[in-house]
Amino acid sequence: MRLNQSPSVGNKTKLSQTLKSWFPVLMANIQDLEEIIKEHKVDNPIIDVKSKKEESFSEHASKNKNNIQDGRTRRSSEHLEKFSISSKSIYEVLDEQICYPVFPTPHSQDIAYEIIKHITNEGYFDGDIEQIAQKFKVTSKEVEKIRLRFEHCEPVGICANNLLESFKFQLNNIDTSQSIYKATMTLVENLEDIYDLHSIPYYKDAIKTIKSFRNPPAIDFLQNNQTIIPDIIVSFVDEKIVVNINNDYYPDIIIDTNGLPEDNDFVKKKVQEARNLVDAMQMRKSTLHKIGLMIVEYQYEYFMGGEIKPLKLKDLAEEFGYNPSTISRAIANKFLDSHMGLISLKNFFSTKIDDGLSNSAIKNYVVQLVKAENRKKPLSDLEISVLVEKKYGYTVKRRTISKYRYTLKIASSSHRKKEYLMNEQ
Repeated sequence: MRLNQSPSVGNKTKLSQTLKSWFPVLMANIQDLEEIIKEHKVDNPIIDVKSKKEESFSEHASKNKNNIQDGRTRRSSEHLEKFSISSKSIYEVLDEQICYPVFPTPHSQDIAYEIIKHITNEGYFDGDIEQIAQKFKVTSKEVEKIRLRFEHCEPVGICANNLLESFKFQLNNIDTSQSIYKATMTLVENLEDIYDLHSIPYYKDAIKTIKSFRNPPAIDFLQNNQTIIPDIIVSFVDEKIVVNINNDYYPDIIIDTNGLPEDNDFVKKKVQEARNLVDAMQMRKSTLHKIGLMIVEYQYEYFMGGEIKPLKLKDLAEEFGYNPSTISRAIANKFLDSHMGLISLKNFFSTKIDDGLSNSAIKNYVVQLVKAENRKKPLSDLEISVLVEKKYGYTVKRRTISKYRYTLKIASSSHRKKEYLMNEQ
């Protein structure tokens, strides 16, 4: 039985008008929302913004102010500690990948660690191969051979000498037809004349492929530290699932017309703009709350400990009566917290791999396997891929498992083993 969440015609018209005027309010993640609102304050003297971020979290704790808008149990200070994530730097991520089979020997690993020291923040190698070779008393050819093995590391394209080589690394790591591969390689090798080659076969496909490449290769790591705060909180109350908006981190918008002539055209205009902003904020909350309700309905089995089912944006859009692009904007950079953990809303809209199977389901199974693994002999990516195939009857390559680990922030088996040993000491 589906939830009756379809808005009335009047509400849809108001929502459409509001979102059209205030898309930045809808699109912003909760961390940036206050800055978006303050931009409107600059041009509107009757708007005041009361920041909740400026309140100290220790003060929250001392007042026992609940994090959820209806006054349930978790404190803001506890929430912030839970949601604060110190993202790993590009160097830490690479360090975790210096292991078998890409770097099979201690000697190759030592040289790889040295190479990492010479990678720029953008992800390019700017070291001196000859100096590294002298340091380890090997040939420069051997060092170069080890550097090229980074082609098999995440993020793809890392440790390349330049943009051209980075694109080649990335091209060699995607699944595409031989024809598109050849066309893309031709364009990559002739980047300066790329638009003069529009007559070659599969040109459009090659251009599309190149546009998908990371540029620079470490672009996702240029901002390292972030605090992730969820917009939606799902909890169990009296054995029922309750969906709430994380109202504690939303700034308050105050309309102050004290002492101003209400019949003045300028004042009227600014009052209307301020009200539109308040409406936009409420529409954001309402939209996300309804999305939360729909996610709980469609993904009920996940919240009961099961797996995420394949779900397309258009499915949710049809249920709402919205355009899929509106839903896409609404969920971008938004997170949901529940007893299952903190998860990006986009993860609920997963790619369908096979009939009834999604990549999110496989990722969830990978997490379960790692949690239950033998700490003295952690599962390798190959072993995990075998177990995935055994469970689902679907072949997932070792490299794909490695990518899933990377997105899930799960260390390699060798590094997990080290962490287990350290924790036992």
